[in-house]
Amino acid sequence: MSTELDLIVMDQKLERGLAVQVDELVIAGWTGRNQEAMERHIGELEILGVPRPRSTPLFYRVGAKLLTTDSQIEVASSHTSGEVETVLFATEDELWVGVGSDHTDRRAETFEVTIAKQACPKPVAGGLWRYSDVVPHWDELVLRAFAWIEGTRVLYQEGAVSALRPPLELMQMYTHGEDRLSPGTAMFCGTVAVRENVLPATQFELMLEDPVLGRELHHQYLVHSLPVAD
Repeated sequence: MSTELDLIVMDQKLERGLAVQVDELVIAGWTGRNQEAMERHIGELEILGVPRPRSTPLFYRVGAKLLTTDSQIEVASSHTSGEVETVLFATEDELWVGVGSDHTDRRAETFEVTIAKQACPKPVAGGLWRYSDVVPHWDELVLRAFAWIEGTRVLYQEGAVSALRPPLELMQMYTHGEDRLSPGTAMFCGTVAVRENVLPATQFELMLEDPVLGRELHHQYLVHSLPVAD
């Protein structure tokens, strides 16, 4: 099932609306370029009971309708948390870059990662950049996230995307050799390590900074945990 997002192209001189249809949503996991950093992230999740991946990277397919630009999401567990990631959107004539949160059910992740990822909405920012505008300085981009934990806003994640495999490599691995995604495909490209511990939060703020062109994509959302029947 497909979904359509009303997004905004954030060109350097003007902005315009763009309706992006997504037929296939892919979550690329374990995408660390630096083995030490990836081991750190694997270790963070092992503490929560998440088993080590059999190989890296892995590509998880989840429902396209999980994508949302809403400022609030509902989850059926108090054991969920976000992860800031770059997001690629392929249209018929262009490849776009956004930022999103691979919000995941951490308890479900201990027995099946795909189910854990399918269990939560995937918030994304409303703005997009042209991939061709940022690919020359891709490694300069910075991912950053803040989380509200027990009422306090804390820096949750921060790091350059140079810690992760480049988009071209991920696209080639997912498509078995093609240099771009099929139109209608969106791909989350992996996350950087958290600064301390993976923790649930009532609010999550995510951003992608381009220090070369002096701009930023930003999104913030509230997390509502629904009551669970005994």
